[in-house]
Amino acid sequence: MSLDIAIKSFEQLSKSELYALLQARVQVFVVEQNCPYQDIDGVDDKSLHVLLKEEGELTAYLRMIPLDNEGNRYQIGRVLTLTRGKGHGFEVMAQAIDYLVQTGNLEEIVLEAQSYAIGFYEKFGFHVTSEEFLEDGIPHVEMKRQFL
Repeated sequence: MSLDIAIKSFEQLSKSELYALLQARVQVFVVEQNCPYQDIDGVDDKSLHVLLKEEGELTAYLRMIPLDNEGNRYQIGRVLTLTRGKGHGFEVMAQAIDYLVQTGNLEEIVLEAQSYAIGFYEKFGFHVTSEEFLEDGIPHVEMKRQFL
């Protein structure tokens, strides 16, 4: 089994990678969760994209959105796995955090977690920083991890 992970800017994504990640996001967040929302939201071109492929097929994904010009703060979002139970979601999160930490000046990472996934993000040092709220009809919480 061949696993490959890549972190790419929008410009570095091939057309087939972009198509695969958009297709996966719609499959997981719109179809599986029965949640119509605007997935293409105008920040993909500013984001870094973490793609995990198994035998050349996308199996896990997330994006990292810079929240400032200095690269001190990022938001992680659109975390998904297409092959559950294999640790691929854990792998893309670990790689994303390692990548951001290696920039040397990371202050914090924020995310909006679906409430059922709080425990997953706590494994990476994130802490709940808000009351539960509904986003597109799904319970979420804001979570943060400080680095400096």
